[in-house]
Amino acid sequence: MAIQNQDNIPSPAEEAARYLQNAKEILSEKAGKKDGLYADVKYVKMAAGTAYSAALLILDEYLKQKEGVKFIKPKSIEDYTNRVRKYDKKLLRLLVNVYDELHIIGYYHGTKSVDTIQTGLNNVTKMLAYI
Repeated sequence: MAIQNQDNIPSPAEEAARYLQNAKEILSEKAGKKDGLYADVKYVKMAAGTAYSAALLILDEYLKQKEGVKFIKPKSIEDYTNRVRKYDKKLLRLLVNVYDELHIIGYYHGTKSVDTIQTGLNNVTKMLAYI
């Protein structure tokens, strides 16, 4: 983890890790688990959205590091995938998986699948290593 600057502002990696931790806490404290499924979809959606936000924070920082002063925040998933594709295929695969697991299946569809959400959280954790 990166060290906070003098103004005590968290680094992008610290902020993304905090979002990810918040998502895990929402799942463990509120979503309820039984037989490999979450009981309350509302909290699964909330956690998936929070974890996906962590992924976007990571990608923004990654692209800032790669593009420097030319960096402009991407406006769509297509923009993210096209730009990440130029630099790292493994990160691209993680992005595509996280988009499906957390944004589409978790947030929009509200899956109850513990396995799907946990895989998404693990992939965001892997993405953290890129910044």
